[in-house]
Amino acid sequence: MLEASLILAAYLLGSLSSAIIVCRLAGLPDPRTQGSGNPGATNVLRFGGKKMAVIALLGDFFKGLVPVLAAQWLGLPLLFIALTALAAFLGHLYPVFFRFQGGKGVATFIGVLLGIHWMLGLAAIASWLFMATVVRISSLSALVMSLLVPVYSWFIPGDWQLTSILSLMVAIIFWRHRSNIGRLLHGEEDKVSGISGSDTDADADTEQNRTGC
Repeated sequence: MLEASLILAAYLLGSLSSAIIVCRLAGLPDPRTQGSGNPGATNVLRFGGKKMAVIALLGDFFKGLVPVLAAQWLGLPLLFIALTALAAFLGHLYPVFFRFQGGKGVATFIGVLLGIHWMLGLAAIASWLFMATVVRISSLSALVMSLLVPVYSWFIPGDWQLTSILSLMVAIIFWRHRSNIGRLLHGEEDKVSGISGSDTDADADTEQNRTGC
């Protein structure tokens, strides 16, 4: 019962769409009706500015981190920790409170990785930063980082069940980024100016890099 309750709580916490809530509190339009239509930090940046985008980004990150840390604190087996991570991740993508219209999951994914193991989370963040610095395309950076996560998890902490669940999450991230992948293949995905380590460093005046956290 404890495990099932925590998994349900993780999904419900993940369903609290940070971008939509932040925009409502700030008196901004619903991000699902603006820009790319994605309720993520990058889209909030386009019409709400950096401050609102950073708040949305942190909200998405912590709703992945907190339930996983709770599962760790309760001493649950690694399999249930991974299922808690998956529930929080799916909550962000398909939020029950917002007609199942969620973001693309990158920030929440990083949050659950850091909760599972700090080295796993830092490896993912370092991969994103390296790719973002080299190619300056946020969606490509997120995709490459995601693709490397199952490799990292095979060694940190080295559990096949965890690696399988993280691989499923990676597959979902790729599915959610299918429009970005199409633009990348056609050389049409815009670069982000001034990347400094997060999806929030996009040009707010243009429809740049239509990815979301």
